[in-house]
Amino acid sequence: MARTSYAIGLGSNRYRGGAPQRVLGRAIDTLAAGDLAVLAQSPIIATPPLGPGRRNYANAALVVETQLLPDALLALCKTIEAQFGRRAGQRWGDRTLDIDILLWSGGTWAKNGLIVPHPAFRERRFVLDALATINADWRDPVTGLFVRHLRHRLYRPIAVDPAFARP
Repeated sequence: MARTSYAIGLGSNRYRGGAPQRVLGRAIDTLAAGDLAVLAQSPIIATPPLGPGRRNYANAALVVETQLLPDALLALCKTIEAQFGRRAGQRWGDRTLDIDILLWSGGTWAKNGLIVPHPAFRERRFVLDALATINADWRDPVTGLFVRHLRHRLYRPIAVDPAFARP
């Protein structure tokens, strides 16, 4: 089977066996020990939580190469999350480790509850900031835009219609 590439996002904001930055480092080592070749790794960046989380996150992105199809890669990611103490619970809550498949060189995938590209990656600065440092030229197969363009859209000012502005 041919090897394909994936963009993967990682996040942590719980101290289990070390600071979240160390958790991400160990998770990356664990991913690399499997059937994944890490081709590129972003810097680890600190970001505020989304939703009800209380602690800041450490986030990073990877580009990996593997023979695994998206559903098999998801199963591996879920196994690693569980090894790091991830438990099912509150959506967007504090967590030891979160691993998301962001993009796949095979294009799109929608089977068994997994959707690739990740449905929310285009609206998340922490994802696009990290991913842009390692592969700004990866094209989103849904919008046709490059990661750098998606990131730019999140930072550009949005014009306000004067008719809706408060006096």
